[in-house]
Amino acid sequence: MKTILCIDDEPRMLDLLTLYLEPGFQCRAMSSIQDALIYLEEEHVDLVLLDIMMPEMDGFQVCEEIRKFWHVPIIMLTAKGEHSDIVKGLNIGADDYIVKPFDEEELLARIHAVLRRTKIEDKVVVFEGLRLDKESFELYYQQEAIPLTPKEFSMMSLFLDYQNKVFSREHLINTVWGYHVSIEDRTIDSHVRNLREKLRKSGFPADDYLQTVWGIGYKWQKFADRKPLEHKN
Repeated sequence: MKTILCIDDEPRMLDLLTLYLEPGFQCRAMSSIQDALIYLEEEHVDLVLLDIMMPEMDGFQVCEEIRKFWHVPIIMLTAKGEHSDIVKGLNIGADDYIVKPFDEEELLARIHAVLRRTKIEDKVVVFEGLRLDKESFELYYQQEAIPLTPKEFSMMSLFLDYQNKVFSREHLINTVWGYHVSIEDRTIDSHVRNLREKLRKSGFPADDYLQTVWGIGYKWQKFADRKPLEHKN
């Protein structure tokens, strides 16, 4: 089930959005921008519904902040329907714009339309010169092919799809190998080591992005100069 993060400072609007979205989606309703950004950092989200008029910072600023680190689709919600606001929202990275009040059918139709577009785009992932094609199962760096095993490709695809998310070794085993396969944690370490080496050999700075989170597992860091997440024991 896809997860939608709803960010709005009005509890009644969050309740209404939750009512509209569930049970078709998993809804995470938050009135705090800081809490919402932390949630995006730690959890996978398929789409963000973002109100514009909020006290901490307006939705335009929040949209720009999200776009610095994530490619998650954003639909902006607002009571303001001026043409200039719509253009501004789309220009800074929003995928769609809904003017309040709206009805349930319009909201769901726009969400499904954005998710369909995102699904098509997700067949190819581009990152800092890397190009991962999920249909041909090929990875390139600056037009040069990087030969990967099927497991390495699955792992690379997972990392690029969920940048900044920390994956435990158990999670990687279950996702890449399957729940009914019995392998040791060092198998994951070996595959990550091989993946790093192949990326390095192609000229890609793998150590800046494919990082070890000690005591937990691995993550693909979105920005090379960004500080790694701090994890509490």
